[in-house]
Amino acid sequence: MEQVESNMPTYTLKDTKTQEKWDVICSWNELQDILDAMPDVIQVLTTPKIVSNQGSLLGKTDDGWKDNLKRIKDGSGKNNTIKI
Repeated sequence: MEQVESNMPTYTLKDTKTQEKWDVICSWNELQDILDAMPDVIQVLTTPKIVSNQGSLLGKTDDGWKDNLKRIKDGSGKNNTIKI
């Protein structure tokens, strides 16, 4: 599926006869026009597609921060739980 940058919302539609689903990017009024023109098509409610904080935050820090963490770990005693 091709990524399109748009300020319009993305709606998922479904053909009730064929069970085919697809996404459309359009305004609310354009969506209503599509649904009026295609009586076998319904809007399907889906969860928002949100991506947040993937991976380790420590892996995205610079070497200065890692050096600081190492210094803190070295000075914090034998049973510390600091992971570098």
